[in-house]
Amino acid sequence: MQTISGDLIALARTGHFDVIAHGCNCFNTMGAGIAKTIKAHFPAAYAADMATRKGDRTKLGTCSSAVIPTHGNLVVVNAYTQFDWRGAGMKVDYDAVASCMRWIKNHQAGKRIGLPKIGAGLAGGDWGRIAGIIGKELDGESITVVEYRSAADA
Repeated sequence: MQTISGDLIALARTGHFDVIAHGCNCFNTMGAGIAKTIKAHFPAAYAADMATRKGDRTKLGTCSSAVIPTHGNLVVVNAYTQFDWRGAGMKVDYDAVASCMRWIKNHQAGKRIGLPKIGAGLAGGDWGRIAGIIGKELDGESITVVEYRSAADA
């Protein structure tokens, strides 16, 4: 697993990845953080999220996905790594992160996978712990974690 600075969405749009994944809550909001940007740039990913049942706790640890043909058949994975987004405290569920990473391994093996620091931003998780989960569950895969930096910051 390598880590770079940049913009995951811009890199995905220019063909750096075959698959990108991001953490979602189970309420179909995609209203903040990278999810909001994905919703704006890849509406099919939001449609895939909306095709799931809002507020369904059984989504936790599962994924929905969309293929974006206009961007080289990029696959965008909505990883349900947190149940809710409201209130104080940590929202990420580490077991759900592990389950989602296993889903990615089972469905997207052998592809170039880009991730943000999934679960460590607005969801409040510990990045060291999450990175360990990703490393274990996606062992042997081509994983790039993109620490956000806008083009203006470059």
